[in-house]
Amino acid sequence: MTRMPMPKRKTQCKKSSNFLFSTLLLEWFDQYGRKNLPWQQNITPYRVWVSEIMLQQTQVTTVIPYFEKFIHSFPDVQTLANAAIDNVLHLWTGLGYYARARNLHKTAKIISNDLAGRFPADLAGLMALPGIGRSTAGAILSIAFQSSTPILDGNVKRVLSRYHAVDGHYSDKTIENQLWQLATQHTPQERARDYTQAIMDLGATICTRSKPNCAHCPIQGCCIAFNNNATNVYPVTKKKAILPIKEAIFLIFLTAQGKTLLEKRNNFGIWGGLWGFPEVSKDQEWIKECERQHNFKVASLQEGAKFRHTFSHYHLDIVPYYIQVENIRTILRENDTYQWCDPKQLPQIGLAAPVKKLLKSLC
Repeated sequence: MTRMPMPKRKTQCKKSSNFLFSTLLLEWFDQYGRKNLPWQQNITPYRVWVSEIMLQQTQVTTVIPYFEKFIHSFPDVQTLANAAIDNVLHLWTGLGYYARARNLHKTAKIISNDLAGRFPADLAGLMALPGIGRSTAGAILSIAFQSSTPILDGNVKRVLSRYHAVDGHYSDKTIENQLWQLATQHTPQERARDYTQAIMDLGATICTRSKPNCAHCPIQGCCIAFNNNATNVYPVTKKKAILPIKEAIFLIFLTAQGKTLLEKRNNFGIWGGLWGFPEVSKDQEWIKECERQHNFKVASLQEGAKFRHTFSHYHLDIVPYYIQVENIRTILRENDTYQWCDPKQLPQIGLAAPVKKLLKSLC
């Protein structure tokens, strides 16, 4: 990236900081901002909504292939509303935070069935829909409807925290409210779409979490953190909590034909609605229970290597048990909760990352 000439308006910071902030940001965006991301093409409320939900706590490079496949399969809100939840979760597999996908499906049904296929064009209407918070609603309004509405995603929080040297972590409601006030002040009445893209871009590519590229930042002249050599101080970091450790046993039942039993989870929890191996805890007498429930006989059992899967709030240590079963004629019965699958030819269903990893090892 070629170095930009730094703005010569430093003395105006206090006098017209809001105007200067947005003006410099838009000038930078016109020259350096990203304009070819897939969701920046053929902009519609639907495409903006899907992209914003996918981008929550997820990197752009990770989201791009998921977004493209998702839009190819569900090009509009009506198609998504009519889709089976298993198909939606299948395309979300590996992206994590699966409640996002479940809420997408719920919201698509509401928009399709109750709102004549049209997204609300106001903040309250959007925020009434499952999975749409204030920042996501702001992004839809500013990008799709070109309304002067602020957003406050992680990138914007970081930019504003450094620029204004906000003294506190945004998990504190008071600090979050302060940042919302600042975001509102800086959002211009004109070019709301470009401004929203610009401030997200600045946080993603210049004002990064570590080693921000201040030399190329268009607003460094008025940035308090930069001018006080304190970009490593802001935003204020929250002390990391020690994550608790939980343990689960995955039962990998295998038939002589190489099929394995998958169970559909209920629609709650981190993996709600996904398919996986039956899961038990150590103190359960699960061998007898599974034989009784599924009408088969355990022929052999082998404990596999434990491995760890980490969520944002805890570690999950997974112990796989590989179990050969008999009574082939009676065990191949399926229903809405259980199905026997060939790991080499899986149906289009949602799978949690550790389940997908184990299934791949069976091929």
